[in-house]
Amino acid sequence: MPVIDHRRRRLGIAAGTALLTLTVAGCSGLGRTAVGPITYTTERDAVIMVNSPSVKGCHLLAPAGAKEVSNGTLIDIILYRTPDCTGPGTTYLATTLSDVNGAGALPWRSFSTVH
Repeated sequence: MPVIDHRRRRLGIAAGTALLTLTVAGCSGLGRTAVGPITYTTERDAVIMVNSPSVKGCHLLAPAGAKEVSNGTLIDIILYRTPDCTGPGTTYLATTLSDVNGAGALPWRSFSTVH
């Protein structure tokens, strides 16, 4: 019958736990994305698709702005009328939904993710 060395077993468990912790911590620093596309139509009727944008920061839309946006990502976004994701007149757009500007409304110029 083999003799089990409890110290060696505990050392192996501790090493495995430390390795798992380092792996998870290392992966959390990677750039997370909003999996899926954000598709929008510009004021000039060009259709643009942004695939899996980063969940961090402010994302510019085309210089002409967007009059229609579809959120095909797995997370919600906020649309802004300014190019720097600030100011009034924001629109919350949940995942899998679309929104169209009303007549005379300013175009959306940027978006950020809700995470």
